[in-house]
Amino acid sequence: MKQSLSHIALVVRDYDEAIAWFTQKLHFTLVEDTYQPEQDKRWVVVAPPGSAGTAILLARASKPEQEPFIGNQAGGRVFLFLTTDDFLRDYEKMIAAGVRFIREPMEAPYGTVALFEDLYGNLWDLVQLAGR
Repeated sequence: MKQSLSHIALVVRDYDEAIAWFTQKLHFTLVEDTYQPEQDKRWVVVAPPGSAGTAILLARASKPEQEPFIGNQAGGRVFLFLTTDDFLRDYEKMIAAGVRFIREPMEAPYGTVALFEDLYGNLWDLVQLAGR
């Protein structure tokens, strides 16, 4: 048996502001943006540059009970991990693009890591794994 995660749904306030943030600040690729008239929503997928793995489905909150989870999908814990092959390159690009880092880069046994937040406040680690 072979399985994989293809998408992680990230609850967002607005499709277009989320697309702009991910493509301009993190330089993600807009993989798909398809309107689904039967549900009056869009299927919006973004992925890190060069990624062949899991992508993010930007899912607009469509009910009032979903709105409190925008920016708090993991209850204040790190939610997503963006792995890079060149930490310094990506860290500097993200700083230049205005990404807000919560914790400065540090060396850990597993690699180099810094904590940042997305446009809604979800916490992410930027990580370059040791030996890569």
